[in-house]
Amino acid sequence: MESRLKFGILIVAYNAITTLTRVLDRIPQEVWDRVEEVFVFDDCSKDETTLLAKGYKQFKNKEKLNIYRNEVNLGYGGNQKRGYKYAIEKGYDYVILLHGDGQYAPEVLIDFIKTAEAEKPAMVVGSRMIKKKNALKGGMPFYKFLGNIILTTYQNFMLNSKISEFHSGYRMYRTDVLQKLHLDRYTDDFHFDTEIMVELLHRSEKIVEIPIPTYYGGEICYVNGFKYAFNVFMSVLRYKLWSLGFVSCDWIDPRSKTKYSPKKSPLSSHKRVEFFVPDGSKVLDLGAEGNYVEKLKSRKCSITGITLCDLPEERKKDYDKFFIEDLDKNDWKQKIEGEKFDVIILADIIEHLKESRTLISSLKDFIKEDGIIIASTPNIAHFYVRFALLLGFFPYGNRGILDETHLHFFTKRTFKKLFEKEGFKVIKRKYTSIPFELFAGKGRFSQSFMLLVEYFYYLFVKICPSLFAYQMVYVAKLSKNERRR
Repeated sequence: MESRLKFGILIVAYNAITTLTRVLDRIPQEVWDRVEEVFVFDDCSKDETTLLAKGYKQFKNKEKLNIYRNEVNLGYGGNQKRGYKYAIEKGYDYVILLHGDGQYAPEVLIDFIKTAEAEKPAMVVGSRMIKKKNALKGGMPFYKFLGNIILTTYQNFMLNSKISEFHSGYRMYRTDVLQKLHLDRYTDDFHFDTEIMVELLHRSEKIVEIPIPTYYGGEICYVNGFKYAFNVFMSVLRYKLWSLGFVSCDWIDPRSKTKYSPKKSPLSSHKRVEFFVPDGSKVLDLGAEGNYVEKLKSRKCSITGITLCDLPEERKKDYDKFFIEDLDKNDWKQKIEGEKFDVIILADIIEHLKESRTLISSLKDFIKEDGIIIASTPNIAHFYVRFALLLGFFPYGNRGILDETHLHFFTKRTFKKLFEKEGFKVIKRKYTSIPFELFAGKGRFSQSFMLLVEYFYYLFVKICPSLFAYQMVYVAKLSKNERRR
């Protein structure tokens, strides 16, 4: 039989002497009976919040209630970090965050518990905005209501999500998921809630929203609204730029990488590669990602894929042959010994190899006399990288031009020389725009708008590719001297 889930309730409190006891009184008895512990973390209040809570515990005889006081003020985010680490150490399966100021209704705690038992999500968010009219009826000030909608819309757009509210502090987390995160990297400020939610979305963890009532009473708000909004805006923007490889982002675990998304824009490197492959070709795809294979198969191409990492079955099945091999070693050659190909694809792989020149030279044994190599790589001379160097930093990321796994970097000129030194002649060159499509949400309007931005930016690429091109896509053939050998 499946073991019963263990729940803990974390109450974060700061100067909550006038509200905390009412919050504790409003926790239903069925919740007290169901949870393992209710633990209050007083963030070094200036009043007697801790003393009051301890008195409540004795007077009400609440054995499951424990109170802890931080010796220094850790901040809203810092207080949560301490509470989550406590829940993990105690072995609870879920920890529910409740505020000690009374803004969130303890009466619906049981809904969080039931949701966890039914769906086992990574996170449950109590949303006041599922039914927006109820938020105003519950006393939410109009400026907060409007700000909530604007920020949430921005976040959904940037994160390709459909969350009704990012700014509720009524939450529950699964502790085994919290253990995967580097909590200490997140801010100690109020936008901690944003950063942790962004990473859960980044990891594609299951997030469930449930409706909660809205209550605004006489509680004291310690949040600077303008500062909070600015921090949320910048955190989401920084994450988005990091995901595209433009900046570093210390609070995202670099190991929590998303899958490499196929680019569908006509100006993208994937579409450029696909365009250069003649119908009915025999294709060798080295460093295979599978992003264009389905299209090539529909054009009667036969495709052999060789890559270091396995692919999902739905992508792998489109290959006629598929091998998992390290291209920096020679074992992969034995898999295709004696074969000749019309097209060899090196899409976004050369920069990852230790011996890129050795690999290109070895392709002479596998390419037909009139065959072609199609290769793409990022442009290290992009204006963003130049500007970053001017300011004295080199911001590695998890993808993009400064992907932390890149071993070599190429300009327009050095990429061409790489092939010429190994006996190939570059016969065609195409350049790509910044993949603005990755900024677009799931809506048709946003996708159309970002495509328009991408075409506008491409005008600059046409004028000066060495400065504005995001990637370079070259087509090369064996030189005449090599063909005669």
